[in-house]
Amino acid sequence: MENFKMVAKTLFGFEEVLAKELLQLGAQKIEQGTRMVSFIGDKGFMYKANLALRTALKILKPIKTFKAYNDKSLYDGIQKIDWSEYLTEYKTFVVETTLHSEHFNHSQFVALKTKDAIVDQFRDATGKRPNIDKDFPDLRIHIHIDRDMVTVSLDTSGESLHKRGYKTATNIAPINEVLAAGMLLLSGWDGNSHFLDPMCGSGTILAEAAMIACNIPANINRKEFAFEKWQDWDSELFDKVLESLLKKTREFHYTITGYDKAPSAVAKAKDNIRNANLDEYISIRQANFFDTEKMTEGPLHIVFNPPYGERLDIEMERFYREIGDTMKQKYPNTNAWFITANLEALKFVGLKPSRKIKLFNGKLEARFVKYEMYAGSKRAKFQTDTNY
Repeated sequence: MENFKMVAKTLFGFEEVLAKELLQLGAQKIEQGTRMVSFIGDKGFMYKANLALRTALKILKPIKTFKAYNDKSLYDGIQKIDWSEYLTEYKTFVVETTLHSEHFNHSQFVALKTKDAIVDQFRDATGKRPNIDKDFPDLRIHIHIDRDMVTVSLDTSGESLHKRGYKTATNIAPINEVLAAGMLLLSGWDGNSHFLDPMCGSGTILAEAAMIACNIPANINRKEFAFEKWQDWDSELFDKVLESLLKKTREFHYTITGYDKAPSAVAKAKDNIRNANLDEYISIRQANFFDTEKMTEGPLHIVFNPPYGERLDIEMERFYREIGDTMKQKYPNTNAWFITANLEALKFVGLKPSRKIKLFNGKLEARFVKYEMYAGSKRAKFQTDTNY
């Protein structure tokens, strides 16, 4: 099977994490860019990347690059591709665009010109033409124009890969699955300790934590990928790839726990965890984090997404002070990470973060922060560590 170049799109801040995932999966010639990582692999690896990558939003397969300065050179460049390799006149397609160009600044126009070039090629050859279908196309074509360089790619994934397929119920401020997985990997979560999400909402962080701990492919619950409608779709190869990934799952010997004070959130989280077939690993109960304490012996890994006040009405200063007090007084021997888009609120936690990573939650600039809680004071820990 021949190798070809692919591009995995991701969220800002996860490029290095995604590159590491690709390396572990066996990709070749991995190169990081902004919100993307390119790599080389074959068709089987394309299936594997879509199934297994936790921090990828989409996998694109570039098929042609050319220069274009106006609508005519764009049309001509698209026409030079032999579209019968990917489509027939009876199939449907859709064109999506990303533009960073002074020559082209209207995405609808670029999509229309691309469509015209493809349709005209079929009409000239067969007298018939493929149709556009925005909802369930047989082929998704992605046009990326950077200044005068046009890259034409096939979208191998279809819907964004953050749509894992297990989440039917969401709460008021759900977190994107790719963001959740990326945060967990950035935090160093590997399944070798107990885990807690004390404000678990609809359970996304819990589900992603369990899949990482057990090495379960991220998109095992997805109904379909775009490549399943391609002319060269190989269902036998796909089944083989899936089987090889499932052989690499591992046992998990600790606990994963979620709290939320809203009964509706707890019910939704339990539904989603059940949908993901992860309920044997995860327990969820109704509780206010501020009334809880550490229940497990040994190290505990905490990752959570507290409300920011963007969508939820809370008294910010008091709320973040309580987060700090609860972690400090009731959760010794814990690494606690959380994300917030309320940068002002971090001042009220009353603890010094040992790490701060810039991320985005949707369009909101956020910080992913780490607090290390020691059993006893930090100085006492240091003295015992160095007392040989």
